[in-house]
Amino acid sequence: MDLNVLIVLIYFVFLIVIGWMFRTFTSSTSDYFRGGGKMLWWMVGATAFMTQFSAWTFTGAAGKAYNDGLAVAIIFVANAFGYLMNYLYFAPKFRQLRVVTTIQAIRMRFGSGNEQVFTWAGMPNSVVSAGIWLNGLAIIASGIFGFDMTWTILLTGLVVLFMSVTGGSWAVIASDFMQMVVIMAVTVTCFIVAMVKSGGIVNIVDAYPRDFIFSDNLNFFSILGIWGFFIFIKQFSITNNMLNSYRYLAAKDSKNARKAALLACILMTMGPIIWFVPPWFLAGQGVDLAAMFPGMGKKAADAAYLAFVELYMPAGMVGLLIAAMFAATMSSMDSGLNRNSGIFVKNFYEPVLRPDATEKELVFVSKITSTVFGILIILTAMFINSLKGLSLFDAMMFAGAMLGFPMTIPAFLGFFIKKTPDWAGWATLLVGAGVSYVAGFVIGPEHIKDIFNLDQDLTGREWKDLKVAVALIGHVFITGGFFIASMMFYKPLPAHRAKDVDKFFENLSTPLVNETAEQKVLDNKQRRMLGSLIAVAGVFIMALFVIPNPFWDRMIFVFCGVIVLLVGLLLVKAVDDKADDARAITESNE
Repeated sequence: MDLNVLIVLIYFVFLIVIGWMFRTFTSSTSDYFRGGGKMLWWMVGATAFMTQFSAWTFTGAAGKAYNDGLAVAIIFVANAFGYLMNYLYFAPKFRQLRVVTTIQAIRMRFGSGNEQVFTWAGMPNSVVSAGIWLNGLAIIASGIFGFDMTWTILLTGLVVLFMSVTGGSWAVIASDFMQMVVIMAVTVTCFIVAMVKSGGIVNIVDAYPRDFIFSDNLNFFSILGIWGFFIFIKQFSITNNMLNSYRYLAAKDSKNARKAALLACILMTMGPIIWFVPPWFLAGQGVDLAAMFPGMGKKAADAAYLAFVELYMPAGMVGLLIAAMFAATMSSMDSGLNRNSGIFVKNFYEPVLRPDATEKELVFVSKITSTVFGILIILTAMFINSLKGLSLFDAMMFAGAMLGFPMTIPAFLGFFIKKTPDWAGWATLLVGAGVSYVAGFVIGPEHIKDIFNLDQDLTGREWKDLKVAVALIGHVFITGGFFIASMMFYKPLPAHRAKDVDKFFENLSTPLVNETAEQKVLDNKQRRMLGSLIAVAGVFIMALFVIPNPFWDRMIFVFCGVIVLLVGLLLVKAVDDKADDARAITESNE
């Protein structure tokens, strides 16, 4: 068996063990969808970070870094800023919503009609985004193992689907933390190797074959500035609205939600430099990616990170990297499938179809729903793969601007503006759909050239960036403006609705504290179980030292494994034995 395949399979065993160990934590839909709201900050912070992280980071985003230099970092810095705002204000508020799914918060704020609208309107964006993630994973797996892309998408999608259905949010979030630790260890190691090979960041910038800041395919530098500014607004809105508050619903209390956001902010701030130094370095080495990966055609740049690992990292590291990428994409898809399943079951199946359903029935239906969504994601990834000229970076940006961003506007503004009619929610989505249609299918580069009387044509890159920027500008001023203007039509709500809205804002302002003896015992259980598994993973990575490599290449595995091992040992050391002793005394007295 190929060494890289063996490493991937062993890593999968770790993930399966995590799912098996945490299965006993799930006994209700609240446990299945949000861990019962009892998780510690480091687990919640890991899943908040990992939902913004997938194989796309190593494919589409790495390809953007390879082609256009520093520009890609804007997105991740914007994410870090969004998480900073989570930490400073939003994260504890999100936890204080006291709901199982985010759409339940939409129902409280905008009523049951909007509950159904937002339930179904959010599905396409989620499926398309996950399809892009899965396609990015298939690119890497196909490039490493030489498999056909279609079969790779199908097989990897089925593996992800199996992992998602068999484990609830406890297994998903626990595996997210382990995956975060392994990915950061691997990418830090790749970063150090790239810095050593290049002689430092100054040499990487000097050797970059194009302008490192702007690249060389721009006629109008202002377009990059416009794109970057509105990407900041988009990412801020996406990380700070009710629909994406699911990241913090699993936290055990307000304090842990805030600390989780800080962890995600720190990781996302460190990320851009660590992740993109290898493709920046590779771009300056004159490597012909099209020749290395002839089957990828115009998408060859998406394999830049893989090429770096194959060319400059020791034997066996490719397997560890692909395992980490599988895990990253699994975590994103796991979270997406778990969230979508929760929304369908708690906001449609239970209230509309089966109000008297038992918890056992609801958990069973949740697994069926996850299976259906998984199949749709696989089919979407296959369709995206058929679009041979489509960059994964551009696909992700386009999907976010056209499908995802409009939904965040009422979910964000409704957080602060209380006196709007209930119809403002669904009507804003209709306006947003119109804006997306005009920006995506009506406005062309010739219109921009004529409107602003430009003396040069837009380059392909400029139009792709500007197309996203035009959609975002339209949504900020037209879609957002419509929601604000709806305040003029506000009338006092019926008593039952006014009660729900008042309860929504009361929850936001009421801190949640959870320091019971039972919770402390559960805290210890989380630390002990996950810490032990991560420590074992660290020992396994260190054991890859035995693979035939030059001495210093072998030491790369030792360094990487030590990082993982230390995190595991720190978790085990954090176990509070006093809490366990107190619980044992209480139980003996009973």
